[in-house]
Amino acid sequence: MQVLAASYRNIVERNIDLVYGGGSIGLMGLVSQAVHDGGRHVLGVIPTILMPREITGETVGELRAVSGMHQRKAEMARQADAFIALPGGYGTLEELLEVITWAQLGIHDKPQVGLLNVDGYYNSLLSFLDKAVDEGFITPTARNIIVSAQTAQELMHKLEVTWEI
Repeated sequence: MQVLAASYRNIVERNIDLVYGGGSIGLMGLVSQAVHDGGRHVLGVIPTILMPREITGETVGELRAVSGMHQRKAEMARQADAFIALPGGYGTLEELLEVITWAQLGIHDKPQVGLLNVDGYYNSLLSFLDKAVDEGFITPTARNIIVSAQTAQELMHKLEVTWEI
């Protein structure tokens, strides 16, 4: 949790607004609350079908309901200047791989995707991607779409070099 608290501070200190999946539970619920409390704009994009499951209590910032998951990802991509993934489950992995694929195909122009690799959470995924490069399934250029770091401060520094945040 200490690393995640640092990620909130990094977002607020750098005057970065947040676009996220709209839920009030889990890590992103904590992040959205902290970013909002820090005075930054928060935009949550959530499919109506997920609202009863992912929203408990009051939401923070602006909440935009959309008809489905594809619309959610498209709207988040339109509104965001950058993509960063925290540790998560299937939904996080699916969204992460989609924005990486979109970058590879030129569907969006965000230069890199940030991966907050807390306590090595994503080490197995990164090893898989390196193996895919070794086997010729992913080009080295496509592999470099992902930049990872174990701390929020290190990740933000790496991303600032290419994003000019």
